[in-house]
Amino acid sequence: MKTLPYVLIIALTFLGNATNARAADTDTNTKTSRPDILIIMPDQMRGDCLSALKHPVLRTPQLDGLARQGVLFRRAYTPVPSCIPARYALLTGLSPSDSGVVGYGAKKITTPTMPGTLAEAGYSTVLVGRNMHQLESSGSCGYQKRILGSTYLSNDAYDNFLRQAAPDSGGIRNIIGKLKIDCNGWRGEPWPLERELHPTAWVVSESRKTVADTPKDQPLFLTSSFYAPHPPLFPPKKEFDYYYNHKSLPKAARGDWAGEIAPQVAKQRGAAHHVRLEGDVLRNAQAGYFGLIENLDTEIGPLVRDFKARSESAGRPWVIVVTSDHGEMLGDHDLFRKCEPLEGSSNIPMIIVGSKELGFKAGSRSHQPVCLEDIMPTLLTLAGLPVPPVLSGVSLVPSLRGEDQTIREVLHFEHSTCYSKQQAFHALTDGRFKYIWRPDDGLELLFDLDADPRELHDLARVPSQAATLQKWRDRLIARLADRPEGFVQDGKLVSGRPYARLNSCTPKLGGTNEHKNGS
Repeated sequence: MKTLPYVLIIALTFLGNATNARAADTDTNTKTSRPDILIIMPDQMRGDCLSALKHPVLRTPQLDGLARQGVLFRRAYTPVPSCIPARYALLTGLSPSDSGVVGYGAKKITTPTMPGTLAEAGYSTVLVGRNMHQLESSGSCGYQKRILGSTYLSNDAYDNFLRQAAPDSGGIRNIIGKLKIDCNGWRGEPWPLERELHPTAWVVSESRKTVADTPKDQPLFLTSSFYAPHPPLFPPKKEFDYYYNHKSLPKAARGDWAGEIAPQVAKQRGAAHHVRLEGDVLRNAQAGYFGLIENLDTEIGPLVRDFKARSESAGRPWVIVVTSDHGEMLGDHDLFRKCEPLEGSSNIPMIIVGSKELGFKAGSRSHQPVCLEDIMPTLLTLAGLPVPPVLSGVSLVPSLRGEDQTIREVLHFEHSTCYSKQQAFHALTDGRFKYIWRPDDGLELLFDLDADPRELHDLARVPSQAATLQKWRDRLIARLADRPEGFVQDGKLVSGRPYARLNSCTPKLGGTNEHKNGS
């Protein structure tokens, strides 16, 4: 073997070093071009609970500011309005009709998750606060680090913090017991300790530590998952007192279709689904619920500032998403909690804002129907990553940039039997009309959300709306035709079919992306 000339060796070495340098530069450029991502996720927050939407009493200046900087999707819906299936859809980008998770139940996640996909691309993926409520067999769902805190578990990170900071408190479960409130109930009480010890403040504090401690040369995917405004309804005293003493608290909506069945009379401590909240009981519940939202809005301000500053100092774009797993009926139509197709339960906040280089159309609003499944393809697209074909959701990036995008013609959402057989539903909306079918007894409801945002008047009972009703019924028949439960037979909707929380649907290659098939 001949020895290479010294000059050639030097040249080859220089070439190799230059190639490695370009590769390193490319890797560095990729890391700096991929945006840092923050998801701010309240639990059980209604989509109408923003002062930017002219809520009659709520004050949410921080969230309103994010909406002015980005895009507010007014017709955002949860695909299954309870925590486990909604979070399954968020994590996987799969609709319930693709995943088979159609009610309050879970199964092992076997498809790529949003945090897992981002972790494989070099992101630091961190979950702070409320867990994602999935089976243990699903592991961490792609989060490399989880700092978990709740209001119903002892000895998690938050409870341990609370016991150390306030030894006499006895932990979070003891506080809730002393206040005689409930993790699913409507009774509210002021938080009895210092503001900085509140669960919401703790989630923000731990999230800010994560922002500070994550190396700046690594893109960050942080989910700040709050338990508020989910019960227990215990905001700090300042916020509780403000709303409890407010002279203009809204009355609960009560539709002309709500039926003659007498709801349960509300007791001071309870968590019924079909219940009439009125008078001081409703005032107390609203003070707790609205107070938690205002407190959350106040607390997130420093987190948002820290998050933006970290990205800017690293020369990296940033994205902030605000959304929730589902809403809260809060007494509307004699209902409390979730699992309903009605706006209080199914409509959720969705705000997406990004740094200037991402080209979002600041301050815009969309009334097209969107859902939690859309978040995964949107964020993967913004990160320059391929979107798995199995996903059901649609990337919202064109809409974020002000482009003419038809996201989908109709959005389908559902929930199997949970609180009662009568509660189960299938629903469709195009952003204006909403059609609801109750598979237990075949009850139909039709609302014009533009003219009747509180769903007070059922158009399904109006003879002049018969053609519109049939149009929506036909759409649902087409949507449910292949469902394993047998909701459609001989081209007609069939009531009384078994409707379990999990069905035999499995993700299909290519998914049933609603934008692709126009369904």
